[in-house]
Amino acid sequence: MRVVTYDSERGPRAGVLVGERRVVDAWDALGGGGSSVRELLEGGLLADLADAIAANGPEPIEAPKLLPPVPDPQKIICVGLNYRAHAEEAGQEPPTSPAIFGKYQNALAAPGATVRLPRASEKVDYEAEVAVIIGAELTDAEPQEALAAVAGYTLLNDLSARDLQFATPQWMPGKIFAGSAPCGPALVTPDEAGPYDEIEFSLTLNGERMQHATTGDMIFPVPELVARLSQLTTLLPGDVIATGTPAGVGSTRQPRVWLKPGDEIVISSPQLGSLRTLIA
Repeated sequence: MRVVTYDSERGPRAGVLVGERRVVDAWDALGGGGSSVRELLEGGLLADLADAIAANGPEPIEAPKLLPPVPDPQKIICVGLNYRAHAEEAGQEPPTSPAIFGKYQNALAAPGATVRLPRASEKVDYEAEVAVIIGAELTDAEPQEALAAVAGYTLLNDLSARDLQFATPQWMPGKIFAGSAPCGPALVTPDEAGPYDEIEFSLTLNGERMQHATTGDMIFPVPELVARLSQLTTLLPGDVIATGTPAGVGSTRQPRVWLKPGDEIVISSPQLGSLRTLIA
């Protein structure tokens, strides 16, 4: 199942993609009572939703505007240097513990959004990532328990202002500008996404492929990563975990590749769909 948030006259609404562009309203299928994807997750309603749509789903809506799958997460946790090849290209030893930082809600940008480069930076980079969306409250979990709490996966572009990121020992200054986390198009449930370590994805910049990997190259795979994070903070339904980027980022290339107005970035995955972002 591919769960989305779409824009409507009633405000942001949870829906389910039917085909490529049609959306069935999730809460109308369930008989009302809510509006958001996060409420679906908090209520543990994804299984009920699939049955409700199969039994008596409402008429699909044609091509509504999509928003980030979870527009209102309580937390956006990002992981750095979690792909072996990326750690190598950055000249770093593989970490023995996940390197983490955060983003804020205003970093989220919808599929197809135009993101304006921050005036404070001249060196903004792209980072294709697979993000985990949490479906149940989780504290001090073991890996198998952590994997069971994963509601699904989506694509995320961790746009990074490298000059700001490395100006201090903490990375967050370069990670939190508005629109720095385009994500989507959908929360893809694990039964449809397939094995957590076989998700394939790639990034193109103006049509040229810059990154390509599978989640099998992760240093900390999804179950271990989520379990470790649950030991640091309580994870809640709707929390977004960006699991790291593979090799091929612009800052390690010769010559360097920095984003500029007019650029088009597309992250594609056979399992998770396509996330397009324009730069202004």
